[in-house]
Amino acid sequence: MTTNCIKFTSDDIETAKGIGSISTLTFDLDITVEPVASSNPMAPTHRVLGRSPRGKLVECGGIWKKQNKETGADYYTLTIRDHGFNANLGKAANQDDLSLQAIIPWGPKDAA
Repeated sequence: MTTNCIKFTSDDIETAKGIGSISTLTFDLDITVEPVASSNPMAPTHRVLGRSPRGKLVECGGIWKKQNKETGADYYTLTIRDHGFNANLGKAANQDDLSLQAIIPWGPKDAA
């Protein structure tokens, strides 16, 4: 699988499971994403799970559905807590498959 992508089980990302990977200069992480059922509008749509050094699956972040303030279009953001990694999800380059989402980094929340 291509790095910095998530392959969801369907085009309906909000309810789909997925697997992917994130690679940067400081970490390389295979991830699993699982949908979260919540009535809280501030809750993530997915839990992001990675493997510990001993191979255990542990929650390490989340995916949130957001809305563009200018256009009203929905989009998804991803956060990996331990690495301060933040990204948007979007259609992967040269792909028509909407279930394959590129992980597009935009920097840490506390960047100046």
